[in-house]
Amino acid sequence: MTSILTNSSAMAALSTLRSISSDMETTQGRISSGLKVGSAADNSAYWSIATTMKSDNKALSTVQDALGLGAAKTDTAYTGLNAAIDVVSEIKAKLVAAREPGVDKLKINKELTELKNQLSSTAQSASFSGENWLYNDTATALGTKEMVGSFTRDASGNVAVGVLKFDAATSVLIDTKTASNGQLTKDIQVTQPSGATTTTANYRLISTAGSTGATGTVIELTASTSDDNIEGMISAVDKMLTNLTDAAATLGATNKRISMQDDFMADLMDVIDKGVGRLVDADMNEESTRLKALQTQQQLGIQALSIANSDSQNVLSLFR
Repeated sequence: MTSILTNSSAMAALSTLRSISSDMETTQGRISSGLKVGSAADNSAYWSIATTMKSDNKALSTVQDALGLGAAKTDTAYTGLNAAIDVVSEIKAKLVAAREPGVDKLKINKELTELKNQLSSTAQSASFSGENWLYNDTATALGTKEMVGSFTRDASGNVAVGVLKFDAATSVLIDTKTASNGQLTKDIQVTQPSGATTTTANYRLISTAGSTGATGTVIELTASTSDDNIEGMISAVDKMLTNLTDAAATLGATNKRISMQDDFMADLMDVIDKGVGRLVDADMNEESTRLKALQTQQQLGIQALSIANSDSQNVLSLFR
């Protein structure tokens, strides 16, 4: 039946054209944004997962920044500690030289004084972002230093921040308030010769004004310093060197751990980005092909609507 009031063909063609236009709008949105799932309306499950993981990735990025800060601090402390080890080794060599008969001990002591000044300068200079793990001039002892190292989410959705720890008390070279807290200011007990027998003695390398907790003999030479005392000083400096080496080894291991964690964080962020991309990113090859097909369908739909509309005009010919 042909009706001039109801054009079923035109209505069908118009409905199809609307559907094609809606699909084109969706496809063009995906192409312009690059996202297959741009909002919760597209796919609520994937959108929720992607939003959560993107948030976690931002947290991981912050953790990576914190690791960079931690690496800078440990690098600074390790550099200072390593330089101090070289200076203490030089002091040890000077004391061995002072043990030789006929050596001018006063001249060697001048060298020792300059080397001690270098140690003080090194300890005070090893500071980064206001933190110094080698020099303490406060009444509070340096304790364990914490550095943000990880961000985790368990199966229940609970999040936690992990930390890397380093006991800075082992790396302090000079403590101006409590001498016993500094590797170079505290007393080192040694056994040294005393005539035909041996005796115990306490030595410290650096004396700080106003400090407490150390009463041993400061390692310095005078013209009358005995060979027995020099040997005791050598033993004390050797123990200090051992302590500094242990502290540097621990600090180096912490630094290596930070570096490994930083690399892992970078890899983890890349993996999360890939995972999120698989859920929400649009396949541009597929979308471009779909857009081309929809454009063709749209042209055909317009043509079909034009044909359907022309049917009503054909009715006029019946009345001529």
